[in-house]
Amino acid sequence: MASELGIQEQVFGGEHHSGRVARPLWTAMKRGALGRCPHCGEGKLFAGFTKSVDKCSVCGEELYHHRADDLPAYLVIVIVGHIVLGAFMAVEATSTLSMWQHIAIWVPLTIILSLVLLQPVKGAVIGLQWAFYMHGFGGEKDGAEPRPGT
Repeated sequence: MASELGIQEQVFGGEHHSGRVARPLWTAMKRGALGRCPHCGEGKLFAGFTKSVDKCSVCGEELYHHRADDLPAYLVIVIVGHIVLGAFMAVEATSTLSMWQHIAIWVPLTIILSLVLLQPVKGAVIGLQWAFYMHGFGGEKDGAEPRPGT
C-alpha cells in the first residue's frame, strides 16, 4: 500500500521522498524513449546512437551524470527474447520450416529488433533516473557510499 501510494505521488505530482516536487515519471520516460530531454521534451537526448548529450540544448538540464550503463541492454535482451521466442514457437507449431529457413528468419529479426529498441530503452532509463532524482539529477554529488564498518 505504501509503495503504491509512493508511485501515485510520483506519477500524479505531490512530494518526492526527498522533500522535492515529484517529477512526472511516465512523461519523463516517454520523452526519453522518443530521444528527447526528460525535463523539457524539446532538446535532443542523444548525440550519437547511444551516446547521450551532456546538457540539453533547450532547457540546459545536465544529463551527463546518468548511470544507464548495462540496464538498457539487459532490458532489450529480455524484450527481444520474449518476442522472438514466442514467434518462433508459434511458427514452429504451425509450419514445417527447415533449419536454414529458421536461421534466415530469426537471426536477422533478432538483430534488427535489438538495434531498433536499444536507443528508446536507454532514453526511457535516463528519463526514469531523472524523474526519481537518481545519480546526480537532484543536484547532490553522486559518489560511492562508504562501506559499513570503515
